[in-house]
Amino acid sequence: MPTSCCGSPVDVSTDSSYSSALLSDRVEGIRIRSTAESELGAEQGKFLAHLEAFGLQNCVEILRGTVAEDHFVGFRLQPCFAAVWTPGFDTTQICGKLGLDTESHSADLEREILVAMLIAPKPLQFANYAELASAIRIRKYIVEAARNTILDFHTTEAERPEDYWRYVDGRGFTLLPGKSLIAALKKATQPEESGTLYSFSCYRATEYVILLGIAQELESCNPELLERLERLWQSRAIMSGEFHKVFLFEYGSLDEPIPLKYFIPGDRTWFRNPDDHSSDVTGYEGSWVMYLGNGLFTNFWKRNQPYTLTEKCVEIFHWRNATWRDQAGELRLDEAIVEKLVAASMREPQEVERILNKMLRLREPPRIYVDGGCIDASREFPRYVCPGTADIALPHE
Repeated sequence: MPTSCCGSPVDVSTDSSYSSALLSDRVEGIRIRSTAESELGAEQGKFLAHLEAFGLQNCVEILRGTVAEDHFVGFRLQPCFAAVWTPGFDTTQICGKLGLDTESHSADLEREILVAMLIAPKPLQFANYAELASAIRIRKYIVEAARNTILDFHTTEAERPEDYWRYVDGRGFTLLPGKSLIAALKKATQPEESGTLYSFSCYRATEYVILLGIAQELESCNPELLERLERLWQSRAIMSGEFHKVFLFEYGSLDEPIPLKYFIPGDRTWFRNPDDHSSDVTGYEGSWVMYLGNGLFTNFWKRNQPYTLTEKCVEIFHWRNATWRDQAGELRLDEAIVEKLVAASMREPQEVERILNKMLRLREPPRIYVDGGCIDASREFPRYVCPGTADIALPHE
């Protein structure tokens, strides 16, 4: 059994009063569920061994409980560690607090992912340890893919490498027969693979990065599902709302929002433009990004300049100050003006604080522009992928 930070054993699975107190707390962490309570001991052992490999086995509390007809074993970061590493559910500080170098060391990236998951404010639930291990690997793949992605931003035009993709009206960019989906996604998003920058919207870019992470995990854990996915993509692409429905789980909502600074590496999230006027510019309703960890978010157009949370808030704030109308009367936005305004604001701490007071707050519902900020209430990440428990429901080809 793990040891608490005070040095005394913590056995919440046998102390019902203590377990009930923990279950009522906002910090929930990770849960592995099963209809058979007898299976949970083995699952618990597997995950504790996983945590031990990263030096975290003595930092968790273990919970046992029942939800509906399912039993679960839960793991959460002990409060004394959570208070120091993730105060107020702020996971953007984890790397600094633990001295992690996630760009140079893959193990540090996984350690950051684990700590962020263990502090989850709502239970992160998994069908078994295999699904949990796959979810962690997918997050690593997504972050690594996002770091390597650089694109040519465009809101209305799109292009892909012609030796892997073809465009079909009504079906989107489809995969050429005999081509690897993994290779095709890399070539479309990573210039080291193709030598070319291809045009994408930020939303479609996040879909390709997420799909690549899923496909890389399927290659080893569920190759049959990967083959089905490739066959489907030869017929048509899965995009937009359908992509979200088929591949992603939404964590949090406007009714039950996630804490403002709670992110796990590999999350997709949306920064809303809370300005009624500039949000009418096509492509500037908001910004879809992936969380890279270490307090950084993707900048697919300038890969070596990822955004901090502050920088993203300041950039979106200044969209309102860079709009103009072309000769046809269409509302446009000048990125060069935005860059100058952001640079000027970032040199003035009081101005940054003023902007953050407006932006670093929960977004409002659609079509409401009163006093909300740019932070979304939810995060998105992939569904189950393992044989027997996968819940990615591919549509008919």
